[in-house]
Amino acid sequence: MSKTAEYWIEKLNLQVYPRGGCFRETYRASEAIPPEALPERYDGARAFSTTIYFLLQGEQVSPLHRLKSDEGWHFYAGSPLRLHLFQPDGSYAALVLGPDFELGQVFQAVARRGCWFGAALERPDGYALLGCTVAPGFDPSDFELARRGEMLRLYPAQAALIERLAEA
Repeated sequence: MSKTAEYWIEKLNLQVYPRGGCFRETYRASEAIPPEALPERYDGARAFSTTIYFLLQGEQVSPLHRLKSDEGWHFYAGSPLRLHLFQPDGSYAALVLGPDFELGQVFQAVARRGCWFGAALERPDGYALLGCTVAPGFDPSDFELARRGEMLRLYPAQAALIERLAEA
């Protein structure tokens, strides 16, 4: 029997994420890196690392955003998902997380700190169950949501994609 998005949402106790999809934090390191040991971009101590389950289905997207830390994405189940990466140097790249290496899909990908990134399913009738790991650990103050106008100015060649993934 093939698992559905609803199966994973129930079994993993995922909660609705306000910006799209469902998630649940599964780990937050009990130890923290003190502010004086972190780069200046952080405004306080951070957990060594954090992890979440994350699920997108149908037309849901992970909107373009960036973090002050690297974020590793791990594919677990479902259909392929395209991770869109907009680098600070103006370049764009995409990686497809999924189960089929023969089609160029990968199980893991990393969104490096400072790059804008977002994700969408390759097929609107599917879902993707993923994990995300952030180190130093995620803190809401490290999250910045992309604005459509600025993204269109910085990456004009990707206008259609930005219209889909960036909030107004």
